[in-house]
Amino acid sequence: MKLQNLISKLEKHHKKKLDLSLGRTFNLLKKLGNPQDKLKNVITVVGTNAKASMCYSLKSILNQAGYKTNLYTSPHLVSYTERYIFDDKEINEEDLITLLTDVEKTLGNDNATLFEILTCAFFKYAEEYKDNINIIEAGLFHQFDSTNVFKENLMTLIGVIHNDHFQWLENKSIEGVIYEKTAKLLNSNIFINKQFNNEIKYKIEKSLEKNTSNKYFFGKDFNIARSENGFIQYQDQFGEIILSEPSILGDHQLYNVSTSIAASRKIFSIKDEYIINGVKNISLKARLEEIKSGKLKNIAGNNKLIIDGGHNISASFSIADWIKNQNEEVNLIVGMMKDKEHVEFIKPFKDIVNSITLIDIPNQDGAISKEDLKNKLNKLNLNIKRSESIESAIRSLSKDENTITLCVGSLYLAGEILKLN
Repeated sequence: MKLQNLISKLEKHHKKKLDLSLGRTFNLLKKLGNPQDKLKNVITVVGTNAKASMCYSLKSILNQAGYKTNLYTSPHLVSYTERYIFDDKEINEEDLITLLTDVEKTLGNDNATLFEILTCAFFKYAEEYKDNINIIEAGLFHQFDSTNVFKENLMTLIGVIHNDHFQWLENKSIEGVIYEKTAKLLNSNIFINKQFNNEIKYKIEKSLEKNTSNKYFFGKDFNIARSENGFIQYQDQFGEIILSEPSILGDHQLYNVSTSIAASRKIFSIKDEYIINGVKNISLKARLEEIKSGKLKNIAGNNKLIIDGGHNISASFSIADWIKNQNEEVNLIVGMMKDKEHVEFIKPFKDIVNSITLIDIPNQDGAISKEDLKNKLNKLNLNIKRSESIESAIRSLSKDENTITLCVGSLYLAGEILKLN
């Protein structure tokens, strides 16, 4: 509770949870001695989806090759400590409390959002490991995000860009989203993941025209595919690599992994053996993650229990594609936040899942109630149920055997499931 109480205190330094501008961030960084200017080997990661997958797959490959990394990601699932990886280890809670307390003292009476404080704190602590590879995942968009404070970087990875967070945009369109994520990227090297369709890929290409970076596109400069014999073939200008199945589920993850492979080969000249081992050993929570033991798994019985934090349209299509390739019947448990496109998120699951059980996400004031969500989804004509809790929802589906219980709709829901388990 000590860390959570401190977080609640930090939230009072600005009346808004989100306030897109960089002035407060640069003010705090200046007070901290501009630690961002002392970090070397910075990698920027942006996108609507796939950011965490690219971060962790690149980290795994680099670690196999002997590189040390610092990693900043958001949001967390269970604890704020998850956001802070230094020298390849998650910070412990006491050290994080000390760090955030010191940063708050430096901030004084000035304004800053919680995310801005958390981000500046990461940069300050990373000074102790400044020569490591620093992998920095952008928060909301990129242009006015508090991670966009570097003068130079090694490269940028662009994940899947799709419709999301329109409420924060004047231009509420895919063009608006692309602009916010790409307009202020540094001139270095940019690796662009496979996109939802060629139209979005073309719009990203157009948006990057004035950026003088070396640009590498999935499908043009690097590729990945499953062969008939079940192997995974990666290919770029340096040749082909035959990969084993990654440790993360879903064919969409292959595209994310391929973007990290391309970057590791082009920028770091990583040997094939380290790439192969890195892909085998990716560790990533709440992205089609199977829960294999624990309290909730015991309730699920013989059914597979899988969680995914996907919460936008692009994510739902990727999850739906994975469902179509399963041999078992799939039942969804869904909890979502109020500001998501609920109907569009659920549409791809129509006719491919057996049932959808709606629940309230515990401890989240910004979540939509299961009653309101059901009313919004009624027009889709689905087999919709409601349940009072995560446990009761899983228990109600455990009557069947050898099926898949898949929990989706929010990283907050995934986090609550991990806590309960």
